[in-house]
Amino acid sequence: MTHALAMTLHILSAVVWVGGMFFAYMALRPVAASQLEPPQRLQLWVGVFARFFPWVWASIIALVASGFWIILNVYTSMNASPLFVHIMLGLGILMILIFMHVFFAPYRRLKQAVNAQDWPTAGSKLAQIRILIAINLALGLTVVVIASAGRLLA
Repeated sequence: MTHALAMTLHILSAVVWVGGMFFAYMALRPVAASQLEPPQRLQLWVGVFARFFPWVWASIIALVASGFWIILNVYTSMNASPLFVHIMLGLGILMILIFMHVFFAPYRRLKQAVNAQDWPTAGSKLAQIRILIAINLALGLTVVVIASAGRLLA
């Protein structure tokens, strides 16, 4: 893998994940909340997540693989990597852990509740997901700023 290919894969994967969260949180969520009744809104979100979450998994795999390739082949080691790389890695790990929690806990329960037409439970699980996605979106945007500014400051 060349440096240019690794960087391209890394950047595109971040754009897919962070951009998807931005779109879902800032555009889709307010419109769905204002135009759809809870059963339709909850079913919509289960469908949206079912389409988006495989892209997040692929992005995570690509980010980790390309990120460690860059660390080992451009900087030669974590010890030789600049501070902004350490910060991005730490925040990235936190984002991955938050996503895994969303995927394996509230999202799984959201799907179960929607399938059972238990709208109050589904609503509470969607509210949990919304908060966690807001946190991950803030972390993701922070990583984008660090990635952009870090190269200038390193």
